[in-house]
This record gives sequence, structure tokens and C-alpha cells, in this order.
Amino acid sequence: MNIHKLIGIHAIQAALDYSPDRIRLVWVDNQRHDERLKAVLADLKALGIPLETADKKRLDRLAEGKSHQGLVAQVELPKIFTEEELKKRIENLAEPAFFLVLDQVQDPHNLGACLRTADAAKLHGIIVTKDNAATLTPTVCKVASGAAETVPLYQVTNLARILRWMKQQNIWIIGSSGEARHTLYETDLARSLALVMGTEGTGMRHLTQQQCDVLVKIPMYGQVESLNVSVAAAIMIYEVLRQKGI
Repeated sequence: MNIHKLIGIHAIQAALDYSPDRIRLVWVDNQRHDERLKAVLADLKALGIPLETADKKRLDRLAEGKSHQGLVAQVELPKIFTEEELKKRIENLAEPAFFLVLDQVQDPHNLGACLRTADAAKLHGIIVTKDNAATLTPTVCKVASGAAETVPLYQVTNLARILRWMKQQNIWIIGSSGEARHTLYETDLARSLALVMGTEGTGMRHLTQQQCDVLVKIPMYGQVESLNVSVAAAIMIYEVLRQKGI
């Protein structure tokens, strides 16, 4: 069993809302009695989740000095979904597909931030490579602030192959590249699609880029040549929502 800690009311409330069965134990500040904390405690008690009181010093140690708002939970890491589960998800979608694909993105902070944006924009999931890529870890879950509980993470062994299959399901594959001829603002994104992002510096691998129906870029007007992967993903995701009128 892969266990990690969730820190703070927001992250623990998200776990309660979407995966309460993964919460194993919650440490509670015995000196705090604010209403937000009481509401979460009521939910935890109603579900029979074990509670253990602790003083602030112990909670500070458990939270490794991070702001915990009186709550720290011991939680099983969220499930990582398989390629077959991804296919079933796509085949059963009753609405246009909307996925984010990360091609060998290794920074856990980028993956965590992408999960947060994916949750906010209600994506159907994030697809990552099995090798040379970040996966669900305590660091990713912390950065995601609860979104690792709500956004499915699909891990695939052969990204080019799954992208070919997605195209057969009428999903448009849009790649992000600084060398693209057109910007995302000039491209019709109001359709069933998957946005593909590569690693900072090297970008997408050649085989991945070959599977893209179109490449787009984010216009850059200053001196820096590229944006952080999670920032670029957020810009592209929200341009899709804007075009869809959401």
C-alpha cells in the first residue's frame, strides 16, 4: 500500500468528496475549534475514519512545517489508470473528449500543477508516459491540492500508439511547439481533442510530434523562448474553453 500525507482542510475535503475510502487516519489539532474544521471533522466521524488528536508541534512535524490548518491525513495514493481503462473511458464518453497529454514531463511540480488546471477545466484526464515521466507521488499530490483525487491519470507504455488509436476515435491531436506556423488563437479548438505538451527545452519527441494533426504555438513577445510546461498547458486549456464558450 502506497501511503502519503494530505495537509490542510482543502486537500482533505477533496479526498472526502472523491475518495474517502483512501483516508486511513487523520490527526487533528486539539486546540482549534473553528467552523471549517468542525465541518470536516463531522464528515470524517460520519464515515468512521479514525481520528487522533495532536498538539500543534506534532502537527507541524507531520506537515514538515507546511500550513496544515489543524489537519493532517494519512492517505493511500490515488489510483493510476491503465491504457485499457483509458480506451474504455474514451469509448464511453457521451461528450467531446478533452485530454491533456504530457510527453515525458519529469518535474513532479509541473504534473501537480497540470492536475490542478485539469480539475478546474473539467478535463477527462491526463495521459503520461510510463517511462521517463513524473507519476503520482506525495509531492505531486501536494502540489495538485486535491486534484489528484479528481482527475484520472492514465499511464501508457507507447504514447505514439495510443495517439494513433485516439485519432481513430475522431479525437483531434493538437501538439504544442514553438516552431509551429500558427498560434493556438488562430486554430479551431472547439472540438473533441487532446492537447500534447513536451518537456521544457527539448519539447515533444519526434514520434509523438508525427502523430499530431496540427502544431500550434503560444506567441512569445519577450526575451524568454518558452514557458513552464504547466503554465503553457493552462493557457492552451483555457483557450479551448474560451472557444467552446464555456
